[in-house]
Amino acid sequence: MGILEIKGLHAGIEGKEILKGVNLSAKQGEVHAIMGPNGSGKSTLSSVIMGHPKYAVTKGDVLFNGKSVLGMPADERAKMGLFMSFQYPFEISGLTFGRFLYATYKARNPLNTMSIIQFRQKVKEAAKSLKMGEDFIERELNVGFSGGEKKRAEILQMLLLKPKIAIMDETDSGLDIDSLKLVSETVSGMRSKDFGALVITHYKRILTHLKPDFVHIMHDGRIIKSGGHQIAEELEEKGYTEIIKEFGHEAKGAE
Repeated sequence: MGILEIKGLHAGIEGKEILKGVNLSAKQGEVHAIMGPNGSGKSTLSSVIMGHPKYAVTKGDVLFNGKSVLGMPADERAKMGLFMSFQYPFEISGLTFGRFLYATYKARNPLNTMSIIQFRQKVKEAAKSLKMGEDFIERELNVGFSGGEKKRAEILQMLLLKPKIAIMDETDSGLDIDSLKLVSETVSGMRSKDFGALVITHYKRILTHLKPDFVHIMHDGRIIKSGGHQIAEELEEKGYTEIIKEFGHEAKGAE
């Protein structure tokens, strides 16, 4: 079973500390939601997990299956079974989406002998489940894609690569109601003992469809509250300001 462990993680950029001691453990078979206001450190956490070079880890560790990944390049982390769905996917001119998918699939499954023709058929079947046209795979990677198309393309990658743990950074951003429901249902359909996810979001709406096992609220580079799905309900009722205020009172009481 794949286990992602974040232990006392401190990290920042250009000397500015953003993460200030994050602790979290997520396993295959679990869906965790990470919520928080802008600037709380959610996207930084996802970037550090996947090895973005602009962030420096100053303390703590990130382990996958008991092995630290901090010294690994991003592609090695991906080969281990970690995956990240970007909030703003990159555009690459001259590279078709289909060829990109085949290259990433071969890197993730080096012993697989599937031909590119067989793979294209596999892609078409997966794309159909996301209501994406067959011409989609002939287009340049994310070039000219709408926001919804980019998000569906990310989910299509996830369907094909079958990661052990997926980090989904604000996948609901820019999605209309129908696209949000389709993406959520697709991810829900992947739930199994072999697949886990960290879903990073501002809002409760995607969680209505995904129904996470655990919800964590981040503020000022720390996780200040964790629990079951009821945490999202509480957040919807009280808002971030009230929960952050309650955390401040609890912290003072513990001193």
